[in-house]
Amino acid sequence: MVNSELVSEDIAILRETIRANDGANVATSAFARKVDQLISDFYDDIGELTNLHLSDIIDLFLIKVLYVNRRSRDAETLGYLGRMVERYLQIGELSLNRDHGIMPYLTDLMEETANPTGAFQNSFEAYRKYGDNALFLSGVFPQSLGRKRGGGRMGGAPLVDVQYFVSLGRRYYEMAAGESLAEWVHQRATLHRLAQFFDVYVEALNELSGRYVLGIDMNIIADKMLDAFNQYRETSDPRKLDAARKYAALLKLDGSSWSALSGEAVEAKPYF
Repeated sequence: MVNSELVSEDIAILRETIRANDGANVATSAFARKVDQLISDFYDDIGELTNLHLSDIIDLFLIKVLYVNRRSRDAETLGYLGRMVERYLQIGELSLNRDHGIMPYLTDLMEETANPTGAFQNSFEAYRKYGDNALFLSGVFPQSLGRKRGGGRMGGAPLVDVQYFVSLGRRYYEMAAGESLAEWVHQRATLHRLAQFFDVYVEALNELSGRYVLGIDMNIIADKMLDAFNQYRETSDPRKLDAARKYAALLKLDGSSWSALSGEAVEAKPYF
C-alpha cells in the first residue's frame, strides 16, 4: 500500500520546485517521470484510491496537465487554479449531497455568471467570482454547456456554449485585474494572465476533468490490471487476482474478455 504521507511530501516538493523556478519551466524528463509515478501511486490502493488531501490531488493533476503537458511557467497562476478548482468541487459535493444531482449547482453558476446580480461588496470580488465561474464551467463541466436554456430566469439568455463562457470569463478576469483591489491582494498579474490565456487554461482543465475528476485514466488502470494479474500468475496470491478483477471492473471488461485473459470461468467473477 502506498504511504499517503510520503506521496503528500513528494507533491509538496514538486510545488516548491515550481515556486523556486517561477517564470521558467523545469519539467525535465525526470520531473515528468516523478509526476507520472505519483499519479500511478494514486491509483494503487484500488479500494479507496488514497487518503491524500483534495488539495494535494488537484495540485498533482494540475502539475501534470498544465506544468508538464503545457509547459506553464507561472507558479502563482497554478496555485490560483488549484484552490479555485478545490473550492468549487467541495461546494459541488455539498450541493450533490443536498440536491441529489450536480445540475442545480451548475445551473446556478451559469445563471449567476450570465446574469450578474450585483450582490457583492465590491466590483473586484464580483468580476473575479464571475471569471472563476466561467472557467470552472467551461473547464471542468463543458458537457453541461452547449444549448439554450428554456424557461426560468435564463429563458432569454443566448446560447450558453463553451465559447460563450470563454468570452465572458476572459472579460471578467480582465475587468477584475483593472480594479485597484487586484493590486492590493497581489493578483493583478495572475488575473491578467488568466484573461490572456483563458482558452489554454480551459483546455488544461478539460484534460484534468476528463482524465482525473469526472473520469479515470484508463491507460493507468489497464497497466495496473495487467501488473496485478502478472503478479498473481507469479505468486498465486489471491489478493493480486482480486485487485486485477477490480481494475478490470473499472475498465468495464465484459465477462468473455476477462475469461480469455484469465482462463477462468466467468461465473466466478463477482465484480461483473
